[in-house]
Amino acid sequence: MRTFSVVRAAARIGACAVAAGLAATAMAAPAFAVSDTLWIQAPYESALLKAADGAQQGPATTLGLGLYHDNATYTVTDGRLTVDVSGLAGVADVTWPANCAPSGTTAVCTVPQVPTEYATQIQLTVRAAAGVEVGATGRITYQAKATTTGGELTAPQGFETTLRVTSGPDLALSGPSRAEGVTPGATVPVPFSVVNNGNEAARGVQVTLYATRGLLLDGLAPECTSTPVGEGTDAVKPVTRVDCAFDDVVEPGGSFTLPQQVRATVAPYALSERVDIVADPRGAEDVSPSDNGTVAEVKAVNTADFAVRGARVSGAAGETVRAALTFRNRGPAWIANLGSGDPVGVVDFTVPQGATVTGVPENCSGRTLQGDWYDGTVGAPRYVCDLPMWVAEKQTVTLPFQLRVDTVIPRATGAVTLKPPYGDGFAFDPNTANHQAKLVLNPPA
Repeated sequence: MRTFSVVRAAARIGACAVAAGLAATAMAAPAFAVSDTLWIQAPYESALLKAADGAQQGPATTLGLGLYHDNATYTVTDGRLTVDVSGLAGVADVTWPANCAPSGTTAVCTVPQVPTEYATQIQLTVRAAAGVEVGATGRITYQAKATTTGGELTAPQGFETTLRVTSGPDLALSGPSRAEGVTPGATVPVPFSVVNNGNEAARGVQVTLYATRGLLLDGLAPECTSTPVGEGTDAVKPVTRVDCAFDDVVEPGGSFTLPQQVRATVAPYALSERVDIVADPRGAEDVSPSDNGTVAEVKAVNTADFAVRGARVSGAAGETVRAALTFRNRGPAWIANLGSGDPVGVVDFTVPQGATVTGVPENCSGRTLQGDWYDGTVGAPRYVCDLPMWVAEKQTVTLPFQLRVDTVIPRATGAVTLKPPYGDGFAFDPNTANHQAKLVLNPPA
């Protein structure tokens, strides 16, 4: 490691904070070479803890930097990330890692093999300079090039990181590893701990847990209260929220754990479950909230039987009839896409010949027979209907269509097919025979 102290000089830099605290990747208009794009991975913003009185530098903050590209068809090598820290003058000091070659206020950092996935190859260490007060800001800017088949890639302009000097508690939370192959009825521990990486004490800790409904939490302290939350019926909610308020003082470098370990009993209807855990200082703002949360995943051994049912309706020419398509989760597991918000599935319905749809259920959109988007709501020859993002075991969803009979065609049939929102098949459903049905218009008596 080679330490370089930025030359002290007056620097007035406007803050460019876009997403506080989270190490998100800056995005800009792509620049293409061949048919690929080189991207720079860098946080938009990061906090620097103020140096203690008399200290030469503040506590270290590590910035994860990297390069990646889009097209896996091409091999991209010799990545060169140019890091310009002149915008930190008088605000912060930088320690360069071994794969960076500094020269003045810039350094060229090398990435021999550039991946196609978001990755960190460069760990840049930054500390607030001595005497810098809370609120001071500085900026790091980036440029990058790499070699690819047939030429060179140049990353688009606009990648930068804003650093802000701050002071306060910084709670960081670590949690359990993923539990897989758990049998319904079993109990799994949900351990986690909190460390204060800040430069001020946390005078109290607020812990919040969000448990999906397939996990029944126990071992909660008296300081905790539980509330069912989320869209659902009065009797069934998808998530239980647990709020715990503790008066414990966590000094810088100190840690906190719950008075007793939380446990989760896996319900008979569990499948893909999780407990989201967040810890915040009470009465103060966390200087770097990006590491205040963790997730405990629990994968149960279970299945769910999805089924779709069509209808048989009759009507004379000019008459409008109601045809209700039905989806049912036969269980035993409930299914939820609470993280992504995607529907648990879609119902694909082809309208029978001789009929026109005049009434469409919510969450249904028209398509052409080939599956392209249809301009309009009614009158489409085909419809795709989104199911809810979670369904309980034994839950039924009804899709009521209205069809006008234009021409009486005996046994006119429309296909009804149940599909996943993306990809092929439902991994949790061993029975695919009931994923197809028919809507028969004017069947024989």
